Amino acid sequence: MKKASLTENLEYSEKSPAVKVLFETEVSKEIRIAFKSGQGLKEHKTPFPIVVEIYEGTIDFGVNGEKHALEKGDLVALDGNVPHDLKARENSIVRLSLTKADTTQRVENVAKNS
Repeated sequence: MKKASLTENLEYSEKSPAVKVLFETEVSKEIRIAFKSGQGLKEHKTPFPIVVEIYEGTIDFGVNGEKHALEKGDLVALDGNVPHDLKARENSIVRLSLTKADTTQRVENVAKNS
C-alpha cells in the first residue's frame, strides 16, 4: 500500500507552479501541482495519456486552443500528443496522473519554463 496527501506539506512557489511527486506505482505516477493564482503551464504536449483532477480551486484548461473552466472535483482525461495549457484563476491544487513511461522531469521542465 502507498499513501500520500494532496494537502500535507503543501507549498506554493512564487516563481512557478510547485511540482511534487506523491508516489509511483507499477503503472503510474501521481503528481501534485500547486498553482498560485495567475500561474500556469504554457501550451505543451505529453507523449502519453494523462488524467488531470482539480482537487482545489479553479483553472482554465486549454485544449487545442479552446478554453474550458474546470473547478474543484472535475476530472479530465487527455490522449497523448494533444496540445494543452493551464492557468489558475485562484490558488489551486491539481493532481496529475502519468503513465509509468512518462517522466516527472518533463512536467517539472514545463512548470519551470512557463
